[in-house]
Amino acid sequence: MKKFILYALLILFGLVLLIGIGAIALNIYICATVDERILSPSEAAALEDTDCILVLGCLVNSDGSPSDMLSDRLQRGVELYRHGAAPKLLMSGDHGREDYNEVASMKQYALDKEVPSEDVFMDHAGFSTYESIYRAKEIFCAKKIIIVTQQYHLYRALYIAEAFGLDAYGVASDYHRYFGAVNREVREVLARVKDFAFCLLKPAPTYLGDAIPVSGNGDLTND
Repeated sequence: MKKFILYALLILFGLVLLIGIGAIALNIYICATVDERILSPSEAAALEDTDCILVLGCLVNSDGSPSDMLSDRLQRGVELYRHGAAPKLLMSGDHGREDYNEVASMKQYALDKEVPSEDVFMDHAGFSTYESIYRAKEIFCAKKIIIVTQQYHLYRALYIAEAFGLDAYGVASDYHRYFGAVNREVREVLARVKDFAFCLLKPAPTYLGDAIPVSGNGDLTND
């Protein structure tokens, strides 16, 4: 009986080890696949015919103001817009409840920086990185985009974009270090594995709907 338990534990340990090695290998593959698509702000500004700058949502505070990470994403997105990297901003985040609205906070940030309202689109159903990028293509009809988020997150976002045939580039928004960075990095390893599977299966997002081309007027997406 003791030998059986020992063998079972060894087999279990071996399986866990194989899964761990597989996850690490998959993460290395995803990062290596898209690494050359991560640009400096000046390189991104030199791109031509870019449809929009996709700013990925993040936590907003209880008073509706952007968290530190989201503020940095918005700062980078507006900076790229001002330097002519793309004619439109697409703010994609979670607005699944009446009392929580990432995209309203994101658009208000851009308006406060004197970005014209019609140049700022709101994706209210960007509940995940996968859904934000899926909808950028299918709902907002984008073909060439610049994705803005923190560097650790860019690899997954760009991999998803590539899987959907988007001509996508990324610019990191790491202006400083953030509390809980280690925990986020660990979660991101698992998130990359999950979205690798999603890119193979391509499940539909929570919501689709009528097309709202990002070439048009962003005020059509207002609350």
